[in-house]
Amino acid sequence: MHKPLLVTDFLDRARRHYADETAIVATTGDRYTYREFGARADAFSAFLQSEGVAKGDRVAVLDPNTHYQLEAAYGIMQVGAVHTPLNYRLTPADYAYILEDAGVDVVYADHEYAEKIQAVRDDVPTDLFVTDDPDAVDGDWRDVETELDAAGADYERPEMTEDDVVTINYTSGTTGDPKGVCRTHRAETLHSYLVTAHQEISDDDVYLWTLPMFHVNGWGHIYSITGNGATHVCTRGVDAPDVFDAIQTEDVSYLCAAPTVLNMLMDYYDQQDGDVQTTGANDVRAATAGAAPPESTLRTVEGEFEWTLMHVYGATETGPLITTSHTPRHFEGKSDDERFGLMKRQGIGYLGTEVRVVDEDGEDVPRDGSTIGEIVVRGNQVMEKYWNKPEATEEAFSERREGYYHMGDLATWDENGFVAIQDRKKDIIISGGENISTIELEDVLYEHPEVSKAAVIPAPSDRWGETPKAFVVLAADASVDADGLKDFVADRVASFKRITRVEFVEELPETATGKVQKYELRQREWDGEESMVGQG
Repeated sequence: MHKPLLVTDFLDRARRHYADETAIVATTGDRYTYREFGARADAFSAFLQSEGVAKGDRVAVLDPNTHYQLEAAYGIMQVGAVHTPLNYRLTPADYAYILEDAGVDVVYADHEYAEKIQAVRDDVPTDLFVTDDPDAVDGDWRDVETELDAAGADYERPEMTEDDVVTINYTSGTTGDPKGVCRTHRAETLHSYLVTAHQEISDDDVYLWTLPMFHVNGWGHIYSITGNGATHVCTRGVDAPDVFDAIQTEDVSYLCAAPTVLNMLMDYYDQQDGDVQTTGANDVRAATAGAAPPESTLRTVEGEFEWTLMHVYGATETGPLITTSHTPRHFEGKSDDERFGLMKRQGIGYLGTEVRVVDEDGEDVPRDGSTIGEIVVRGNQVMEKYWNKPEATEEAFSERREGYYHMGDLATWDENGFVAIQDRKKDIIISGGENISTIELEDVLYEHPEVSKAAVIPAPSDRWGETPKAFVVLAADASVDADGLKDFVADRVASFKRITRVEFVEELPETATGKVQKYELRQREWDGEESMVGQG
């Protein structure tokens, strides 16, 4: 039998079997059952259809982790439209590009972020803007609660297939403009099944939203938590006291925590001399991705917090998750040092996921734990394509090994297939889980009249894993200092892309043709580190 895989099935199932159970604990303190959650999603669907939104139309959502993000996502997908979540850390210029590129028909924006859309609304293709608090926003914005009340709950769900694109997630533009990653019902559904299995999600889970929902649909948790009938605990941001308070008061059992979040929690724990209740009635497990967690983090989180930590790996284009180091059978008989060594690696492929490490000819490198190649992957959770970018799509799937998505990370693997990232092929920085283009930052630096030459590389950071560092050759008679250059860049890029370190040099290492050899700068900067990627 073949049954189409549709993401709308997740909320349908929860409404059918968990109608009176708590679905969402909102940031306002309100609680919604799955019956109520479903009714609000239906109203969002009815509102969109009343405004002429049809199957295939794009609807953007700019929102922190509130109940509106969840309701909008399902409301959009139930009418066959394409959910287009936006990173709330971007600049108005970024939004102008994305909204134009995607051809967005409707924008829902939280009142705290709507001003960024307001700044460019005359430059984007829609004239329908909705928010949760119009009084807090300049311009002509519709009130979402008024619209939901007026719309009712009746809408027509169109015929959908599992190969329809259901969401577009935009990358951070590490090689030029942001790219829209197109994901189908099938890819999202199968990725959610994998997350459910490997993250051990069940109906009695209480999930705390510390991971942004815009990040590849919250790593698929908008589906997995919903479909399993578990509870979403929403947040408007990540604050250490609030996280520990929510864990106790809501009996949180599961959260995702980037290395920066873990560092924040550990810093607060230390400031309180360990006098912090780290669990409620439930045992806690946490998934972390990005930089490999250092051993000190593993010892604190597992030893003192008494949480189970799961290290996972992926990319926007791959679902995101494709590997896990949470492999208890491989930990049997191992000392803590050996176990932590395995947990720091990116791990082995998810079910149904083929992860390989290949050389420049696309052939597998030896599984010796030392030979470096590029990670490539093939799996049902991998994206369909980039939106309106066929050449970039072709390159991503064919550069070294045909038919595999190329991750851009250079790694080793061992006899059991454990992947361990050593370096990056792409000219990017991954800081606090966000991708940053070094080329973009160099372009901004060259706009400064006193900069003669510049090169930006990732530098190691205990807090962020990696942080942007600029090596700068100044023009003659220049007077700008490091803080002045940092401020110059900060005024022109999203906050997470800011340059945090500047080193003035007499010259940059260059080839005979004048190309800057950034690898030499990186080798010098990362001397003494385990690898040339962030470990914090």
